Amino acid sequence: MTMVLALALTQGVSAQDNTNIKDAYQRAFGIGSRYSWKMKNGDVNVHLKRGTHQFWYSLYDGKGQVYKLVDADKNTVEVLTDNPEKPRQRPEWRGPQRHWMEVPDEKDGFRMSPDGKSQVYLKDNNLWVKLNGEERALTTNGDSTYYYSAWGSFSADGRYYATVRIKPAPKHYVYYVESSPKDRLEPVLHKQEYAKPGDSLNYRVPVIVEMATGRVIEPSTDLFKSQYQVTAPRWDADNEHVTFEFNERGHKTYRVLELSAKTGLVRTLIEEKNDKYINYNRQRRIDLQDGKRIVWTSERDGRNHIYLYDRQKGQLIRQVTKGEYYVRGIQHVDEKAGIIYFSACGMNKGEDPYLIYYYKIGLNGKGLVCLTPEEGNHSVTYTEDMVYLIDTYSTVTTPPVTVLRSGKDGKILRTLETADITALEAVGWKAPEVFVAKGRDGKTDMWGLIQRPSNFDPNKKYPIIEYIYSGPGDQYVPKSFTPWLYYLQNMAELGFIVVQVDAMTTSYRTREFEEVCYKNLKDGGLPDRIAWIKAAAEKYPYMDIDRVGIYGCSAGGQNALAAVLWHGDFYKAAYAACGCHDNRMDKIWWNEQWMSYPIDSSYVECSNVENAYRLERPLMLVVGELDDNVDPASTMQVVNALEKAGKDFELVVIPGAHHTMGESYGDHKRYDFFVRHLLGVDPPKWSELK
Repeated sequence: MTMVLALALTQGVSAQDNTNIKDAYQRAFGIGSRYSWKMKNGDVNVHLKRGTHQFWYSLYDGKGQVYKLVDADKNTVEVLTDNPEKPRQRPEWRGPQRHWMEVPDEKDGFRMSPDGKSQVYLKDNNLWVKLNGEERALTTNGDSTYYYSAWGSFSADGRYYATVRIKPAPKHYVYYVESSPKDRLEPVLHKQEYAKPGDSLNYRVPVIVEMATGRVIEPSTDLFKSQYQVTAPRWDADNEHVTFEFNERGHKTYRVLELSAKTGLVRTLIEEKNDKYINYNRQRRIDLQDGKRIVWTSERDGRNHIYLYDRQKGQLIRQVTKGEYYVRGIQHVDEKAGIIYFSACGMNKGEDPYLIYYYKIGLNGKGLVCLTPEEGNHSVTYTEDMVYLIDTYSTVTTPPVTVLRSGKDGKILRTLETADITALEAVGWKAPEVFVAKGRDGKTDMWGLIQRPSNFDPNKKYPIIEYIYSGPGDQYVPKSFTPWLYYLQNMAELGFIVVQVDAMTTSYRTREFEEVCYKNLKDGGLPDRIAWIKAAAEKYPYMDIDRVGIYGCSAGGQNALAAVLWHGDFYKAAYAACGCHDNRMDKIWWNEQWMSYPIDSSYVECSNVENAYRLERPLMLVVGELDDNVDPASTMQVVNALEKAGKDFELVVIPGAHHTMGESYGDHKRYDFFVRHLLGVDPPKWSELK
């Protein structure tokens, strides 16, 4: 008996597996071409023909694009050969937009007054105005250490101009060496501005300038100490006040503030406080046109819900939505009818809590109506008057259905498309299994997927590989029908059962569920994942709990390495691509949000670099040399620590690549890595594969 065969038998892999590993590779490489084509009647992209009750939607039938026009009033569907009007999707968000990007440090361009007679522009760090061909300085106190931004807006009556003054901070740059440029022999040095945790930030103070006199209304800078971000000032309807949002450094306090053009006083309209962090990415604000009320979303009761505020008093009127569900978005506020249209997940007990449904409710918190009651993950486009909607819904196991509904009660007026997946099933496609098991606390359900190979044999033993991306930015397990989940299915074809699960530290369940991540990104929900995989293996004995691998990219790369550093008794091998392995080395917005500010010992405790000495399992590190998302030095510092600790590992550097799982070369290296370490067989020579 050969050594390879003996190893295969002791790990539960048959000799036949070793013989046919080349065939498994061919399936893994070729499965995309089998599954990546579009399903007939399944690829539905809806576009509203603005100002009417007509919808364009496009389909790909395997031969070419087909466009259809729905007339909701007439309940008719017309098939077109082309889309002459090039329709565009109406934005999800209705009403005034919040300015989430930082106010640009703009030093050129100009802004035109509402009457078209005046231009405001920046010159020598001050605002200047041009009127009737004459130019004059509007402000005179700006300099290079505290200058005005030209970016701003006039009040509707043209009396005032609102902008910010900026105290610039030193810029932090990350440098990249492009070793193998296409147009020259010598390497190229690149750099980009890249703020990291603890860096100083530009300091912004909202100001209002009176156009006639140049009087500057500037609040005390003490009000904005330790700021992370101040959003752009937004004029109120009375032309006397601007509102803006203030995010305190450390993200524990967040306020909506108002600045008076008459008095220069600042008052608080809305305040959020939390001893861990405010997830400001979840907050949405709509200033109602009556000038008296603000619609606001907040996680203050443990889930994201809608609140109504008295704009003039700066007081809460009521919580509009409440209960054990999570508001995902607001599509429209009908002030005249007193109705909010919103999407949410988790309202239906016994279902996947991440499935998105669409609802409407009165501003008084009464009259909740589900407009999309069929089980599934829904995606909706409304007419502008909300009279009709087109709804496409599916799950990972059930193909899409697209229907025309009434905006009044959600009644289906017409079924437009039902996906036909018989051709997909004919080539051997099998849906992943939705699997639910308890997490670390023994009571909270964790939802995930189990993907088996297309030639699955329940009498065999299969190693398990987990694909991971964990973090509070989102939830990551697919909820809509996707015929080819390449990051699961390709790996499964090699002879693995591949899983993915949303565990604690991810979003859209409860604040408590997510806040496990706080100062603790190394956790990655790994204790929940281990409990979930053990439960799956107990139900399905063909899942080999003694051979579990893990892989991921970016935050998932950090998670994958953390899995073998802190849970090496369970995870036997890890592939970590472009990981943010030390949160002090990664981008400021992600890491100060979850790891807090100022920098403290928790950053060290969570660092894969500082804890590299723990490694006892096979590891493959991958990095793109031009990764402009996560500083590639983060991976190289792990390499340095592992070498100094005398640890054995593999490193794959992809020249010219940016933020990547490894591209086609890295995919092949990942296949070989897990085949060797979990299947216990030698991968085929690359030259033997086509």
